Order: sequence, then structure tokens, then C-alpha cells
Amino acid sequence: MRGGELLGRAGLALLLMAAGAGARPRPAAAGGQPRSSVVLVACDSLDGRLTFFPGNQTVDLPSINFMKRYGTLFLNAYTNSPICCPSRAAMWSGLFTHLTESWNNFKGLDPGYITWMDLMEKHGYHTQKFGKLDYTSGHHSVSNRVEAWTRDVHFLLRQEGRPMVNLTGDRKRVRVMEADWRNTDKAVNWIKEEAVNLTQPFVLYLGLNLPHPYPSPYAGENFGSSTFLTSPYWLEKVNFEAIKIPKWPSLSEMHPVDYYSSYTKNCTGEFTKEEVRNIRAFYYAMCAETDAMLGEIISALGDTGLLRKTVVIFTADHGELAMEHRQFYKMSMYEGSSHVPLLVMGPSVKEQQEIPNVVSLVDIYPTMLDIARIPIPQNLSGYSLIPLLCEQTESEVSPRGPRPSWVLSEFHGCNVNSSMYMLRTGKWKYIAYSDGFSVLPQLFDLTADPDELTNVAIKFPVIVHSLDKILRSVVNYPKVSSSVHKYNKQQFISWKQSLGQNYSSVIANLRWHQDWLKEQKKYENAIDKWL
Repeated sequence: MRGGELLGRAGLALLLMAAGAGARPRPAAAGGQPRSSVVLVACDSLDGRLTFFPGNQTVDLPSINFMKRYGTLFLNAYTNSPICCPSRAAMWSGLFTHLTESWNNFKGLDPGYITWMDLMEKHGYHTQKFGKLDYTSGHHSVSNRVEAWTRDVHFLLRQEGRPMVNLTGDRKRVRVMEADWRNTDKAVNWIKEEAVNLTQPFVLYLGLNLPHPYPSPYAGENFGSSTFLTSPYWLEKVNFEAIKIPKWPSLSEMHPVDYYSSYTKNCTGEFTKEEVRNIRAFYYAMCAETDAMLGEIISALGDTGLLRKTVVIFTADHGELAMEHRQFYKMSMYEGSSHVPLLVMGPSVKEQQEIPNVVSLVDIYPTMLDIARIPIPQNLSGYSLIPLLCEQTESEVSPRGPRPSWVLSEFHGCNVNSSMYMLRTGKWKYIAYSDGFSVLPQLFDLTADPDELTNVAIKFPVIVHSLDKILRSVVNYPKVSSSVHKYNKQQFISWKQSLGQNYSSVIANLRWHQDWLKEQKKYENAIDKWL
């Protein structure tokens, strides 16, 4: 398939005949069968709700639809931390964020951390990685880390460019995100030239930047990334009639943490309905381009006859709000930001199955080990997805007992002025903040209120109490919030000292420079007071 040429129905039928779909070998049951190979495609910022109704009405995603037809879709998969590095740290370690202490985009896993891929290599798998990894410490911009460290300071500064759209090229322009396409090509070539000749099973990882928004160079140091960029080719895949314009509360009615997020993301100004619709449409077009890259990988596996021997997993590190709740980006526990896509197809994975159980990215680690028939460590936060994918009973698989009926997500980074913790179970989403007292919690009934417009925490105190009790049994969140508070201060002090005489000029010219330079002394004083 040429770059981004979409898998048509006829193409898919041929692909499956070539791959021998239907005659699928049994999977990771111990014994005679060879172990399956695995391909994991992880993109950045794809809203998981686009993989099922009604979100799937907004944009044509044929590769995702192909995986749904010949595999399993998880309807309630969540990130464990809605920002790049901490989320990926959870996925590569199998541990919750408070256990790895991946507090922000600068603080992830130590470079030598043993991941599931390291263990698979040790147990005889050939391993290969292409594209975005971003799970170790020390990356992302200076602005990004300083904004995270200073979120407790009593000031309010815009840290991003205003979200905007940019149309590039013409109807022939398929490869908009060129770096991602180069990595996709490398993965395709590796499948066709290397994987096809291997005598051992392999695990291939492809990390994509899309559909993360693009940098906005006018917005200062290392810019923010507030530009939704696509070409007419991809925009034609979007069904404009199906785009929902989100309802916004007035600024005065917003939860205080939401207001801080909206302000620092430069979203508290006026936006016309047309602007909001365009931001959402361009975002969906970027998702269509992402889907085409997934299609290239599936096609390469089909062309080489490897598809029937390979478990294919597609997911994302987090979602994208795309102007829901008067915000873009992630860093929020609302569905647009925290709900991720998760689809699996391959040997013995049930076809056309939709799983309602709540799962999260920490489940990838034990799942990978399960596929490779490697004993699963008992200390992991996640549980293998194999019992759900293959309809086995839990007792056959996990000595730890059944998977819990909740998932945990937490956030400690920039654009949010409090640590937050989300417990999702049944129809409820409970969000606790900071020490559990100083900021009011939120409770949403996702069945009655899928858009999360009505916080019912005051209406259901008994539910709040019971969910808070579960949350505290998983994480001592007041203590964690306090640790993050101390970490932020220590990191900031050592950064400030390292700059010496240059401190005032460096801090003034970070992403918030447009606001900072108006009242430089005031903001420096606020920091001194905090310290």
C-alpha cells in the first residue's frame, strides 16, 4: 500500500485470505504451540471514544474498524496519568504513577529500568522499537518542567498559544506528519525484510506522535503545541455534520482546578462555534492520518503472512479534549483526556468482541508477559488482558485473584494546580484532589451524564464516601500530594540556583513570557513567597 492509501473492503478481504484469518492458531496456552509475535502501535493523544458509537460517526477510521472486525475492542480503557511521559512510564513498567514517581513530563523511569520488552528479549524474543518512546526522565522543555514545579505558586499565567487550526497542502497531500511516516516506513520495511526471516518470535513497537497537536512557534520558548494541522486529504475523512459542539459552563461556575487549566491553556477567551468545530474537525482528521499508519503495519503483516501468527495491539498514551470543558490537550480526568483506545487482534483473540470491563495501560506489561509465557511478577499494578481477550476464567490465569472492578488514574504535572486522582468503577467516575479537603471532589454518573457536565458529589455523599475509601486503600493520596509538593519545591530551588545571575531573564522568557513580562516583579515575588 502506498503511504496512507486506506485499506478498502476488497483489500481487507484479500489481506485476510493471504493471512489465513479464520484458521487462527491457539494463543499463549502453554505447551506445543509456538509463542505469538506481538506488534504494539502506540500513538499520542487519541480519544478512545472515537473507536465506538457515537464517537466513531465523526471520522472514517478503517484500520481501527478492521481490528474491531477481526479482534477485540475495550470500551473502557484508561490512561494511568493523562500526560505523555508519566502515562508511558506506567505502560512500560506496569506500575501506577505514584509507585514510579513519574510526577511530570520531566520525571519518568530511570534509563536502566527493566521493561516488559527487556524481559521478552531475555526470554528469547527478537525486539525492535521505532518512533516515540518518552518513558524515561530528563526530556521535554524547560518550560514544561518549571510550569509543573510552580503550579502551587499563587499566580495565573497563560502557558500555551491559543488553540488554532492550520490547513496545509492539497488533496494529494497524504503525508502531513512526515516524522511519523518515516518511522512507519521503517517498521514496515523491518517487517518485510527482517521479521519475515526470523526463526524466533518478535515484538515490534511503533510510537507515533500523531494526533498530538503541533508546535505553535509564536508562543515563546520551546513553544506550546496548540496547532491542529492537517491537509484537505484527511479533512475529507471527517463527517462535519456529526461533530458535537461541547457545552461549556460559565467561567464562574467552573471547578477551580478546571478554571486554572483552562486559563493556563489559553482557553478562557471568546471562541466562536465555528472555531470550536474546526479545532475538533482538524483533530479528527489528524486521527484519520494516524489510523492510516496503523493500516500500513497491518498490511505489511498481511503481505508477509505474519498476521495470523501475530498479536496486534493499538492504543494511545492519553486522549485529547479538543475544546471539551473549555480546554484542549490532556492533563484532565474528563473522558476526552483520560479514555484511551485499546484494540487487540491475533491468534485466539475473540473476533468482534466488545469488552465493557474497565482496564488501563498498566495492564499492557502483564499482558505482554502472558503472551510470551513469562511468569508475571506479583508486584505489578496491572493485570493480564488475556483472560478477557480469550474468555478464560481468571482462576486459570492469575494467582493474584480476579482483576479489580476499578481503574486508577492520577496527575501531578503542569496546567493543573493540584494533584488529582481518578477512580473509575461501574457507572461512576470519582475525582479527588490534593489532600482530600482543600479542593472539592467531583463525582460523575457516566451513564446519565456521559459529557460530565454535572458534578453530583454533594448529591451522593454515601457514594463519595465509599469510592474515597476504595481510593485510599489503593493510594494514600494526601501523602502522595504532599510528597509531590515537596519534590516541586526542591526541584525548583536547585534549578534556580543552577542559573545564578541568569535566573530572572530565563524564567521571564519561558512559555508564559507574554504575561510574565507585563508584571515581572509581581511574579518573582509570588515565587519568593512560595519558597
